[in-house]
Amino acid sequence: MSSFAAGQTGLVVAIPSAEPVVARLRAAYDVAAAYGVPAHVTVLFPFLPYDAVDHGVRAELAVIAASVPATDVTFARCRRWPRVAWLEPEPDRPFRDLTARVAAQWPESPPYAGTIADPVPHLTVAEGEDDVLDLAEREVGPGLPFAARADLLHLIAFDGTRWQPAGHWPLG
Repeated sequence: MSSFAAGQTGLVVAIPSAEPVVARLRAAYDVAAAYGVPAHVTVLFPFLPYDAVDHGVRAELAVIAASVPATDVTFARCRRWPRVAWLEPEPDRPFRDLTARVAAQWPESPPYAGTIADPVPHLTVAEGEDDVLDLAEREVGPGLPFAARADLLHLIAFDGTRWQPAGHWPLG
């Protein structure tokens, strides 16, 4: 059973070029991957309930996405927090700007439900104990650095079983 609820949504920037480097580890050690979330940098989670994401919300998301330039980013370092191994996007400013603009527009949906004051843009590789994080660092190391294009803001929605694409908007 997942810790996700049907109707939850999130906003992410998918990073398809990360998949060859992180897919195996994410499949084994990242619960979001097990429920269909691609390799990504989170912009805002949780976002509005899916039934609240109407035409007006989608139009505003399009405006916000267009206000942040599409950017080439590099993932060169695997970092750690307690129980999480993650890749650092450089630059991280586009992700920070997207998060700030979306959170300002919908203050009822603060990043990570308000539990993290200053969210750090990151691509989760693995969650677990130190042995899992050590493994993640060893396995992703040879695949670093890699480049990615941050060019689409994606809305994803949990249908009770899997996370599904629910919309996307080009970055400016």
